[in-house]
Amino acid sequence: MTETPTSPSAELLIDAFGRVRETVHEVVGGLSPDELEVRLDDGANSIAWLVWHLTRVQDDHIADAAGTEQVWTAEDWHGRFGLSFRPGATGYGHSAKDVSRLGGVTAELLAGYHDAVHDRTVAYLGTLGDADLGRVVDEAWTPAVTLGVRLVSVISDDLQHVGQAAFVRGWLERP
Repeated sequence: MTETPTSPSAELLIDAFGRVRETVHEVVGGLSPDELEVRLDDGANSIAWLVWHLTRVQDDHIADAAGTEQVWTAEDWHGRFGLSFRPGATGYGHSAKDVSRLGGVTAELLAGYHDAVHDRTVAYLGTLGDADLGRVVDEAWTPAVTLGVRLVSVISDDLQHVGQAAFVRGWLERP
């Protein structure tokens, strides 16, 4: 269930995450597992890995901010994907060899997991007021990271990775 946003800031954030979701669907839609695994060279990331990673990071960061379990484990997406990565892996620090281990994943599975994370994200954002965005969520940085900065960081990361995935798809589809 999606809650009505309580602030203009929440509405703006929901719109931004919605744009990520739309682009994820455009990028993976209609591609085969083999196409999703294409890497432009041995050190590059595949579309599947990029979409999995951006969704894992969003899931991880939203769950942390909301104080909830990640969708990845709560709804057994980890089991559905059947990856050899530990359940807490988000792709951060993955090597080229790790990227190559994300195989056999379908567009439907990637989009389904992203949709589940998106729904959780929108529900959480719908509970926020403008004042909530100033709450410190990570004191390991100087200055400390607020919820608003964390959410913008996730959007930025998501858009960069989905853009990279779109580039690979464009390369695949060129004549």
